[in-house]
Amino acid sequence: MKMIYVNIRSIREDNDVTQQEMAKLLNVSQNTYSQYETGKIEWTASTLIKVADYFNVSVDYLLDRTEKK
Repeated sequence: MKMIYVNIRSIREDNDVTQQEMAKLLNVSQNTYSQYETGKIEWTASTLIKVADYFNVSVDYLLDRTEKK
């Protein structure tokens, strides 16, 4: 089942961060990062934590489980 989390892409775009910049932060290729965002591959817990820390939001926010950042 494809899991696409809207808040992950939204917060990246709202902060003017490119997929390439996120890929570098996560030590993956831009293509791999794109696949995370489109739900082709699943996010790992450690990857979600890195993204949450980078944007200073909760993992629950990234996973669309809350609107509270």
